[in-house]
Amino acid sequence: MRPPLIAIIVPSQDNPFFKAEADAAAVRARALGYRVRIDSHGDDAYLQDNLIDAAIASGAKAIVLDNAGTDASISAVRRATRAGIACFLIDRDIAATGIAKAQIIADNDQGARIVAAEFVRRMGAAGGDYAELLGKESDTNAQVRTRGFHAVLDGDKQLHRVAAQSADWSQSEAFDKTEVILQSHATIKGIIAGNDTMALGAVAAARSSGRPVAVITGFDGSPDALAAIKSAQLSATTLQPAAIISRMAVDELDRYLKTGTTGKPERQIIPCDLVTPSNVDEFVDFEKIR
Repeated sequence: MRPPLIAIIVPSQDNPFFKAEADAAAVRARALGYRVRIDSHGDDAYLQDNLIDAAIASGAKAIVLDNAGTDASISAVRRATRAGIACFLIDRDIAATGIAKAQIIADNDQGARIVAAEFVRRMGAAGGDYAELLGKESDTNAQVRTRGFHAVLDGDKQLHRVAAQSADWSQSEAFDKTEVILQSHATIKGIIAGNDTMALGAVAAARSSGRPVAVITGFDGSPDALAAIKSAQLSATTLQPAAIISRMAVDELDRYLKTGTTGKPERQIIPCDLVTPSNVDEFVDFEKIR
């Protein structure tokens, strides 16, 4: 008899954060005796629908999903649930409860606030001009993060946001947007970015333009961001515990399939960790190791 199939669907396997999610979930699922199939929807709700339909047709017992939109994904999750497939959401929630068996997400607001506080500290008492790079405008997490940033930043009257651009989570787009920002605003002292990929694009643009930027921060805790912190190119980031969240989803999935309950509330919010030069060695592959 073939082992039960678990479908793991993430936005991308090229992005290190989403790949870490998929890999951690797959390793835990295989260790528990499941077959695994990993797919990517590319933040395309239509493609996600097709992947959900494929999981249904394949007889998957459960789906681990980092979804393609808080509203756009509701019908897909409902369809899978009605087909008898238990859905476990990671990283991004949906704007409905009672459909998925679990929604396990990082506390993006808390994570944004702690890195914003570090940004303020690094900018110093004199403050100064700064720019913000925002994520994909349709992504709920991008909106939550920028609100969390400004809950802290707007309380410091010495800080002045002189530019804000969406770079769609992209390093190349962040590079281009940062080049333009630095050309237009000679006084920028800091850049706060909605994810590490954009922060690293900002680092590269500042270096390429010969314009030093004193403070650049990210969000996610990617291996490249940790390396940039170690080499003093990036000031700080917030680590989302992607590996822990993915393993939690698979453990709860396993318990649900065996007992009919996860033993946990549907919505579970997992705190993030601030990563700075003083503690960067405590983190590896989106996980705190000590």
